[in-house]
Amino acid sequence: MTNNAIQYRMMTANDFDAIVAIDTKVLNVSRPEYYRTKFEKLFESRDYIPTSLVAEDEGGKVVGFVMGELFMGEYGIFQSEATLDTLGVDPDYQRQGIGDQLVREFIDHLKRLGVNKINTLVNWDDAKLVRFFGSMEFSPSKTINLERTI
Repeated sequence: MTNNAIQYRMMTANDFDAIVAIDTKVLNVSRPEYYRTKFEKLFESRDYIPTSLVAEDEGGKVVGFVMGELFMGEYGIFQSEATLDTLGVDPDYQRQGIGDQLVREFIDHLKRLGVNKINTLVNWDDAKLVRFFGSMEFSPSKTINLERTI
């Protein structure tokens, strides 16, 4: 189900408060420092190409977002791989297809930039997120993430 009243656009630095508010509403914890670091990298570094998007309702309220990175390599050459690392939809706007459309718009934007692979990380036991990304044609990669607790 797609909500036609929702508009999608590139994220700007002015979206910071709205992004933090949505994330707080979803996770029940405020993470402004996490987003401050992400925003600095995305909007102040010359090494990253803007890829992050927001969804706005008819009144211009930001109701969802997707954030990722596309690193610009040596000599200004784009990398062929990007990351999708943060996705959020205001709980009052969930189940309207906004998350699906944000990811589709994000993918289309990256395709236009010449990207041919997108990586994201999901906890293997988070069935809801695994299903969501599976429905978006993401599949397990050939590499595995190893960790050690000390």
